[in-house]
Amino acid sequence: MKKMILMVAIAIALLSCKKETKLLAVNEQPMTSEVAKENTLTSKEKAEGWKLLFDGKSLKGWHKYGTDSIGKAWVINDKSIHLEVSDKKDWQTKNGGDILSTNEFANFHLKVDWRISKDGNSGIIFNVHEDPAQYKYPWMTGPEMQVLDNDGHPDAKIIKHRAGDLYDLLTSIETVKKYGQWNHAEIISDNGSLKFYLNGVKVVETTMWDDAWRSMIAKSKFHEFPGFGTYKKGKLCLQDHGNNVWFRNIKIKELK
Repeated sequence: MKKMILMVAIAIALLSCKKETKLLAVNEQPMTSEVAKENTLTSKEKAEGWKLLFDGKSLKGWHKYGTDSIGKAWVINDKSIHLEVSDKKDWQTKNGGDILSTNEFANFHLKVDWRISKDGNSGIIFNVHEDPAQYKYPWMTGPEMQVLDNDGHPDAKIIKHRAGDLYDLLTSIETVKKYGQWNHAEIISDNGSLKFYLNGVKVVETTMWDDAWRSMIAKSKFHEFPGFGTYKKGKLCLQDHGNNVWFRNIKIKELK
């Protein structure tokens, strides 16, 4: 009798264990989250106010600085905006040139992936005041997040000219990947507060338009351009510096 009672108890325990295991297996299922495909927005991003600046298929929303068109050196390649530089002219590209967003932005959070060629140089410029009669290039008004092959381009030997730097103003924490690999960059400009992120790490933080900002500019190569770094609203720019470069997943959220 005792043996029978023991066997029944064991059976009940095993059944209970199986039920518990089944419940744990159900409860421990990881919650899935929507992942954005290249050059798209998730439903969460849309709800948060993010907008695409590149759809992966066309150059709509971009134009060459000072014109209404775009040079044929800027092409769609590998679902990216690619500056194809087989035909160079001086330090830029024939039929290339710096390209700008159609819209202007003041306070914003920008995200973009970039990839640079061996020994390459480019940049992401913001707060650009488009006035070619007064300023020949976008970099004469807009600050820049440097895009560079740190291992090969001569600019890498200059402090404040390396990838992720606030070009010629502030050096960054180095998190850049080797040329040919994709880097994820973020620029957050919020009522004078400026932050750069590269590959998930905050690499630059400063305040714009105060005395310290003006002092930095006065000590930089931009001191000869009175309008540089003064505009609180402007266009975004992808720079033609005469080297192959790719940009994708360009998205922006305007901040209040």
